[in-house]
Amino acid sequence: MIINDQMIDDIAIGATVLGTGGGGDPYSGSLMAKVAIANAAQPVELISLDSVEDDWVVVPSSMIGAPTVAIEKLNSQNQMLVAFEAMEKEMGGSIAATFPIEIGGGNSLIPILVAASKGIPVIDCDAMGRAFPESQMVTFYLDDLPSAPNTLADEKGNVVTLQPIDGLWAEHFARAITEKMGGSAAICDYPMLGVNLKQSALGGTLTKSIKIGKAIREANETGQNATQAVLDIVGGHRVISGKITDIERNTGGGFVTGNVVIEPLKSPSTQENGSVCVHFQNELLLAHKGRSAADINDENLLASTPDLISILDYETGHPITTDQLRYGQRVDLIAYPCDEKWRTPKGIEVVGPGYFGYHVSYTPIDVLAQKIRLEGAQK
Repeated sequence: MIINDQMIDDIAIGATVLGTGGGGDPYSGSLMAKVAIANAAQPVELISLDSVEDDWVVVPSSMIGAPTVAIEKLNSQNQMLVAFEAMEKEMGGSIAATFPIEIGGGNSLIPILVAASKGIPVIDCDAMGRAFPESQMVTFYLDDLPSAPNTLADEKGNVVTLQPIDGLWAEHFARAITEKMGGSAAICDYPMLGVNLKQSALGGTLTKSIKIGKAIREANETGQNATQAVLDIVGGHRVISGKITDIERNTGGGFVTGNVVIEPLKSPSTQENGSVCVHFQNELLLAHKGRSAADINDENLLASTPDLISILDYETGHPITTDQLRYGQRVDLIAYPCDEKWRTPKGIEVVGPGYFGYHVSYTPIDVLAQKIRLEGAQK
């Protein structure tokens, strides 16, 4: 499948939905990707995970840092190539293909830039099935694959190479270096053979992004409900339709953190559950009844990581990243199931609510949604 401009636009929208509020800026990412394929010596191909040869050396391409930084500090189109070529030097030869480490608006498009410059394909897979805020939050870490070597580059041309003992140490070191690089950097990590990629990665996530982006686009063209079109694809639930009435957002430590309060729309067509508070660390991580962290408990829980939580524009269904949330926006808050790999004991340990300091037990979104429906029927 040859990547074209329409696919890039659909990936940008669909991956931002799956990116749960994080994963980088889809707008600048799509512009750079379109320029890259226009200037490429040959078409850029999107290939399936199954078509990867066992002996290929493959490496993901991505950005690391706080999404808010990219508002003022635009990513350099060349810095990702610098990090990638530094990885080639470390590996002692050429790399056969690249892919996104996560499905997020900007990070899903970064591999296209690299592939266009290097004349290699992009693999239809990632290591999260969504976006998570930290480097070790990948299926490769769950499967004990080595993270080293890591290469990081900034827009000035600085390059740092790391040899961490595992993904958690990679996160500690890379996050500190990213702060010194201005809060955003290009990174390559988890180089591996194709045989390992096929065993550990989540396949079909870029084509899923295309499907979601196309569904939103066509729903708006035909006057259908775009949020419902998304829910039909992801098998999700609409938690609340409402207006953002409060937002707290802070940038520091290489992350953007905070919470947003959504009040229900006063409409007979919406379910009025009262205020809902959503917490984020780059990505949306937990939703509960109430207005602050003081209201977090198992009884009030509406959705939590590792299940996916997305905020969509109420009129258009377009996803809104955490750095773009604003007072007064009318939105749909939706939640939907994660890949089963994240529901294992190790998956919950690595990305469950407890890891982020939320004192609640992980409950799958389908169970929570059924509980909420029963509570509503009893009122």
